[in-house]
Amino acid sequence: MAGNVLEVSDSSFDTEVLQSQVPVLVDFWAEWCGPCKMLAPIVEALAREYEGKVKVAKVNVDENIATASRFRIQGIPTLLLFKGGQVREQLVGTQPKSVVEKALAKHVGA
Repeated sequence: MAGNVLEVSDSSFDTEVLQSQVPVLVDFWAEWCGPCKMLAPIVEALAREYEGKVKVAKVNVDENIATASRFRIQGIPTLLLFKGGQVREQLVGTQPKSVVEKALAKHVGA
């Protein structure tokens, strides 16, 4: 993982994501998922660009089944944007950076 992308587990999800003071972009992924690997550089770039404004986290769905089930993740990659402990945006599948940035912009101060 890039230094500013946090690896989140079932046990740390509530603290790191739901209780965060800043919006959190969570990438639900798996090691075997080709589209997830295509999305990873975009997620890492956004983590650098939005550092201090947005926390970026990754959840491996194979290792954190409870969290994936809790948020009804049925296809990966799935990006969920949390703000104030609530899901505000959901993007399923590989997305262009511009689409993810547009979703973030709605919830992040300039």
